[in-house]
Amino acid sequence: MRIAIPKERRPHESRVAATAETVKRFVALGADVVVEKGAGVGAAIPDADYRQAGATVAKDAASTYGDADMVLKVQRPMTKAEGNDEIALLKDGALLIGVLNPSGDAAALEAYAKGNVAAFAMELVPRITRAQSMDVLSSQSNLAGYKSVLDANEVFGRAMPMMMTAAGRINPARVFVMGAGVAGLQAIATARRLGAVVSATDVRPVAKEQVESLGASFVMVESEETAQAETAGGYAKEMSEDYKKRQAELVAQTIAKQDIVITTALIPGRPAPELVSAEMVKSMKPGSVIVDLAVEQGGNCALSEPGKVVTKHGVAIVGHLNTPSRVAVDASAMYSRNLLNFVSLLIDPESKALKIDWDDEIVQGTCLTRDGKIVHPLFAPKEAEAAPKAAESTPKAAEPAPKAAEPAPKAAEPAPKAAESTPKAAELTPKAAESTPKAAEPAPKAVEPAPKAAEPAPKAGGEDKAAESGDDSEKGA
Repeated sequence: MRIAIPKERRPHESRVAATAETVKRFVALGADVVVEKGAGVGAAIPDADYRQAGATVAKDAASTYGDADMVLKVQRPMTKAEGNDEIALLKDGALLIGVLNPSGDAAALEAYAKGNVAAFAMELVPRITRAQSMDVLSSQSNLAGYKSVLDANEVFGRAMPMMMTAAGRINPARVFVMGAGVAGLQAIATARRLGAVVSATDVRPVAKEQVESLGASFVMVESEETAQAETAGGYAKEMSEDYKKRQAELVAQTIAKQDIVITTALIPGRPAPELVSAEMVKSMKPGSVIVDLAVEQGGNCALSEPGKVVTKHGVAIVGHLNTPSRVAVDASAMYSRNLLNFVSLLIDPESKALKIDWDDEIVQGTCLTRDGKIVHPLFAPKEAEAAPKAAESTPKAAEPAPKAAEPAPKAAEPAPKAAESTPKAAELTPKAAESTPKAAEPAPKAVEPAPKAAEPAPKAGGEDKAAESGDDSEKGA
């Protein structure tokens, strides 16, 4: 089995998918490891370290991908439209493992399927005990939270801790962290170590105990809605407009008193919620700082700009991209261990060959494409799924429609004949009467004068259209 470690080519990316330490472990698992020349430079890993660990160093991407059975990446491969088609270098049947961002790149999913690539998105690792050592979101968010406080301190014109000097006292900085997930909790802990007075907010009540255990105060809108604010995976749900309004009022009061605000709120597969409005920015003291860790997903601050540090209304707003990559050495070390633990799940320790249990919860949760198809339930084409279900739900109801419309011409005849035709229509469509009972109701009216006998025909046709529209709604679901 050959494992390839290519150089990351996307902007602002300094991490690498394997370190010398994990290369040794892959070799011990029986793999031949090929690392592209210069792949570890951004993470301070020279090519010589990879060679010493047992890897072969390839001169370029083409020779790295070559005949690789498995390709390990940090970010998703670049496409032809982006100017450097890495997907085309993957061989038929290869495994691709990395942070693939399937929600934001549907075209890449199609390309993986078309190339018969088995793609695994590490950000979709289920949040279960057995998968904790593979959780790349936690490992990278941890470092992002730490770095966010340092980024804030870099542009903050004051000291963070309280200081007693002969020249007088310096009051501690007040830091407000919005979102108490992994990044938020690490930001709280780091700000506390630097001596700041810290408060935090989150929509999940369970976060209160975690925040207070780190020595910070908890700010939250109390509501029945917050009891259901957490998904099964431990992520925050998007809240109602009423809750957002109440939260905004409380946050506005809190933010006006802060020196530093760090926002970390993300919702998987959705744009980042706006937590800090332009009016809130205006209310902050001159010289204050906002660090928006969600800027790549739209931003939590209305005035943040991706990749820039801007000053608005006297407030510095930090919008650095790919914050984990700004701590590339440790981020690469943690990420590569996450990958090692995941890959170990796919290899038989005795035969040292690939042996994937496709029914494993972790494998199912991360696998995007397989055997030329998009297989993940969140991204598989919904039309293909809806079509058989629609056919099963009303296969017979759609068939009798033409026959149900036959009695209509006879409706103009005298009432007795209309009455004679009615039983025949019932005989023609016994199954339609069972599947759509309302269609059978007009029959007694057939004994009324001829003008009224014509009424059932539109209803029968209407039901036919309703059945058709019902199928369409299922297909679109």
